[in-house]
Order: sequence, then C-alpha cells, then structure tokens
Amino acid sequence: MKKILIIRFSSIGDIVLTTPIIRVLKNKFPKTEIHYLTKSKFSGILEHNPYLTTIHHYDKSLKEVLPLLKQKDFDLIIDLHKNIRSALVQKRLGVKSLSFDKLNLEKWLLVRFKINRLPKKHLVDRYFDALSSLGIENDQLGLDYFEGKDNANTIDNLPKEFKKSYIVFALAGTYFTKKIPFEKWIEMAKNSPLPIVLLGGNTERELGLKITNEPLQELCYNACGTLTLNQSAALIKSASLVVTGDTGLMHIAAAYKKKIASLWGNTVPDFGMYPYLPQSPEKSYVLENKDLSCRPCSKLGFDSCPKKHFNCMMQLDVSNVFHQISEKDFR
Repeated sequence: MKKILIIRFSSIGDIVLTTPIIRVLKNKFPKTEIHYLTKSKFSGILEHNPYLTTIHHYDKSLKEVLPLLKQKDFDLIIDLHKNIRSALVQKRLGVKSLSFDKLNLEKWLLVRFKINRLPKKHLVDRYFDALSSLGIENDQLGLDYFEGKDNANTIDNLPKEFKKSYIVFALAGTYFTKKIPFEKWIEMAKNSPLPIVLLGGNTERELGLKITNEPLQELCYNACGTLTLNQSAALIKSASLVVTGDTGLMHIAAAYKKKIASLWGNTVPDFGMYPYLPQSPEKSYVLENKDLSCRPCSKLGFDSCPKKHFNCMMQLDVSNVFHQISEKDFR
C-alpha cells in the first residue's frame, strides 16, 4: 500500500487514542504514506506526530477537503470515527475501508437497563482487533503525544516555587456531568503534598480563579485559558501526578506515562476509555461511585445531573487521591 487515510474527526482524547494505530502502521509499512483526516480545531494534536505524512482538516464541511482527498488516490481508509460523515468520505473516495464495532447496542443496554455486555477490553485494543487483517499487532507501547520543541520551555513560565515539582489539576470537561465539582477540587487542594497547576481552557478560567481565591494562593497556579493545548501538554509531561476527570487531558497524561488519578462521574471506565497504560497500569488510580443505580446515565454526558443530586461526583471519597505520590516525586 502506498497511501492510507485514517479518519477521526474529534475530540482531543479520542484522537490521542488513535495514536498507537498510527505508530504501528508506520512501523509495519515504513514506505507507506499515513494520512489523517480530522477537524481543523483538533489538527494541532497531531501536528508534531513524526509517523504522519499529512494531516487533512476542515472547518465546517467535508466539501472543503474532499476534492483534495480524491486526488490522493488512497489504497485504504481506516475509519476510527464511524459515523455518517466518515461513511460519506468512504463513499466519495470509493476505496477499500476498515472500521471497528462501536458497540452502540451494548452501551445502550448499560445506560438504559444497567446490563453490562461490554467486553473487558480497552478501545485501543478493540481498534487493533478490527485491523488484524492488515497483519499488525499492538506493540503495547501505549499512546503517543508530541507537543513540539517550541513548547518544551513552558515550565519556565511557572512561578519559581512550582518548577521543582507539582501536581496538575485538569479542570476541563466537555459536559457538566463529567466535570469534577468545585468542592472536590478544594478538598483535594487542601490535602495536596505538592503545589498545583490548574489546566483548562477559557471556560475553566473562572473556576480556576475561584479555586485560587480560597486560602490556597501560594499552593495553586491558575493557567486556565492562558496556554495552547500543546503548552498544557508540556506541563503535564513534567508533572508528578495528574488529577483529572474523564477528559482529553487524561489521555494526554497517559501518553506521557504519568501517574493519574481519574475521577468518574456519569460515564464509566467500562466503556473502554480509561487511562491506557499497558506497561504500567499501576500508575492509574480510578475513583468512581459504583453504588449508584442511575450510573451511567449517558455514554457522553449532560449539562446538568438528570437526578439533580450529582452523587456520582459529590459522594466520591477523594482522601486517597495522592497515595501514589512518594518521596521520589519531590524531585
């Protein structure tokens, strides 16, 4: 094969979860061009990936990019999004394609009736199963993230007391029911053994300010809304621990093989998107409330708790979140 096109339109974490496929394909077929199609706002996630030949992207419509894709004469499409838009790309290009089972029925059964028929297998491993006809196998090296050399010095912009060693609190989340509440952040901040860097976008800037306005000013540095994604990734790369919800930054932390404490709200690790650390699973501490009959209430999330109590997050005992931190982390 001369050219392969991988499709994943969004979002941050979902795209990071496709990186083992990119790497293994390139190593298996070193002379093959590996192309990737995604939305423009997510193309920066892959811009420094050395295994990719070209990143194709669009803003609003596939019409922006389809003419160019037709000219590329791809030998194979690997559809890792599997929706109407990706099916349209396959139809327009008219070449052989491979995809995977999204297990929508199984997810629906778990959400609607709490019947769990999902395989006990991470999504990354399911990707490899679906592509076995290509003769590729999972190299078990985990996820990749390349933030770029220009972002490597981001840590130099932190206050002096944060440069030695720090913990990242990843405040972001696409949906309210996947976000860690303010009360839990404060509870954890007061017990943190290290200074804390708060990461998130403009949406989280106010929450970051609210956290730092507590009697924690010397403990917390609010970087929300001030950094690019790759700059945030650079800070995650140097962190001793990353505390996060079910977010894209969680998967970036896994790509850097960091210690991760992940707190789960309405979604569940059983969906197959927990921190992927095949060689060091002990670095991942998953905290979830397994005693709620209403959980999971969605495979994605909601803007508010359907039951109005948000107990999936509010009842979490966060007292052991920092148990992974040891003396060697105080470098």
